[in-house]
Amino acid sequence: MIIKKYQANTETEAILLAKNELGKDAIVMNIKTVSPKGVYRLFRKPTVEITAAVDDNGVLSGISKDSQAQKSKPSFFTNTLSAAYEEESITSPGKVKDTYALKDNYTGKEAYTSKEPYNVKEEASAIEKKLNNLQELLEKQLLEQQENKKEQDAPRQKDPEIQKREECIKLVYDQLIKNEVDEKFVAQLVSEIESKLTRDITIDNILSHVYQKIILKLGQPKVIETAEDRCKYIFFIGPTGVGKTTTIAKIASDLKLNKKLKVAMLTSDTYRIAAVEQLRTYANILGIPMKVIYTEEEMAVAKEELLGYDVVLVDTAGRSHKNREQRDDIVRLLSTVEKEESEIYLVLSATTKYKDLIRITESYSEITDYRIIFTKLDETISVGNILNIRMYTNAELSYAAYGQNVPDDIGKLNTQETAKKLLGGFD
Repeated sequence: MIIKKYQANTETEAILLAKNELGKDAIVMNIKTVSPKGVYRLFRKPTVEITAAVDDNGVLSGISKDSQAQKSKPSFFTNTLSAAYEEESITSPGKVKDTYALKDNYTGKEAYTSKEPYNVKEEASAIEKKLNNLQELLEKQLLEQQENKKEQDAPRQKDPEIQKREECIKLVYDQLIKNEVDEKFVAQLVSEIESKLTRDITIDNILSHVYQKIILKLGQPKVIETAEDRCKYIFFIGPTGVGKTTTIAKIASDLKLNKKLKVAMLTSDTYRIAAVEQLRTYANILGIPMKVIYTEEEMAVAKEELLGYDVVLVDTAGRSHKNREQRDDIVRLLSTVEKEESEIYLVLSATTKYKDLIRITESYSEITDYRIIFTKLDETISVGNILNIRMYTNAELSYAAYGQNVPDDIGKLNTQETAKKLLGGFD
């Protein structure tokens, strides 16, 4: 006796497999549809499983028709019966007619033997029912585990007031980043105001807190200060192309026309003939003296000649912050005047990239202390670099220039307007 199972996509294919292996005398004992189990059931199609047997003595000839007609699903019975018949056919060929042996799968010993009639269909049905119940229980537990994992992975529902506050802070954060404020300075600002935020905070309150904090960070800009008892020398330094000469002309006009001071101008920018002529033109219009100096000795002579003046504005040549020799020239020029009698202004363009501004300010910091003038504010829509450089260098801010018109397009940097622009221009 040989009993085997065959699976295929259709019943016909499964029967053909049985006939090909067992021969034309093979009898189909059982036919059932096998549905995929577990989490993969959604991705696999059902298959057809048949149990076929061949027996030269005709033991199963009387039950084959009944089995074919019922097409039941005793899957556990089929497996057990097949194993029993195969073992008995080898060990006791003549015993198959009246003995069904169920072997213990764990010990290999005989667990149950009976020569009495045994209703295998009822037993198989009961066992399969238990197995199906077990399968359903396992699937239920698996689904529960998946749901629990989703709940654990899902973010906890935040307090609405806290969530609103975080959204407000994010809006401010994004606005400052949009205005090209360095991310580390934005994080610093937000960190400093978070302790002041209450549960019922509004976007207006947050803006107000950040606005005030930005004004404090920018500090109080300082402009040229004169002394009654001595002449003050104002040096303008900075890279090429930032508008130093035009800035000097604007400041000279303000000091002469509005503050009624005695003003003179010096230039050491002998590298550019046009710069000298440009400054001389402004001096002639304002009716103030202008001298060109080439050496420290000429500077000493000019100082003697200008003792009676309130302010002397000194234009220096645009130097590359990478050139050590050119920087040494500036150091020698600055050393000709005592610190108490001088002020130094580093002129920067607001259109310069932040990384380049860092290199420039670091280079000039090696030379001297300075205040900062920003030019070309009319040529950019972003003012983030003003806050960046102020916080990076801690140098005092001063004038802001925003056009080519002399003497109009310059003034003391307005920290309130700057803070408003950084936050999107709210009123």
